[in-house]
Amino acid sequence: LALIISGITYNVRPIRTKDIIYLDVLSEAINNPLRLLLGWFVIAPHLFPPTSLIIIFWFGGAFLMAMKRFAEYRTLIAFGNESTASSYRASFKRYTPEKLQLFSFLMALLSSFFFAAFIIKYKAEYLLLFPLTGALFTYYMHLSMQNNSIVQTPEKLLKNKGLIAVLAICTIAFLILSIIDIPFLENIVHNDALPFIQFFPQL
Repeated sequence: LALIISGITYNVRPIRTKDIIYLDVLSEAINNPLRLLLGWFVIAPHLFPPTSLIIIFWFGGAFLMAMKRFAEYRTLIAFGNESTASSYRASFKRYTPEKLQLFSFLMALLSSFFFAAFIIKYKAEYLLLFPLTGALFTYYMHLSMQNNSIVQTPEKLLKNKGLIAVLAICTIAFLILSIIDIPFLENIVHNDALPFIQFFPQL
């Protein structure tokens, strides 16, 4: 039902969020947490996922969608002009490359913030994922800035060896960190202050 409502509000007037700057990205990205919920309830039908996890998927998806818009806009401008871009997508009447870059940066920050909230509550070891997820965001942004970028056609992303390599490293690290415990990281996340003697027990 939520997916149906999302599709109607995105595509059908009088709302048609598809044509509204920023809202087009946020409303389309809402499909990411909805897909998360569909998969989650198949595995754990009696448990609701953490709210922070849902928001991570929403803002993370918004980052991906904003960079897709950025790549589309640059391509359309390269082959035409601003009127060409706005005739292809109504929201491009008010977008600029700078606005899309800044918005995608904001979405990446918000996604990272809620990832940090998730880590603090559930699994301190995931702190070590931050450099890897940062690299993943950065590499995707790099792809979006290329001429005729592959991010315009997401179904082709799996053919990019660099992206697959970064994803594989992130996945392996996630699995390893899910099953190991690192007490030092637990102390960093959950203790207000660490006794000095803990770092220098010989004193």
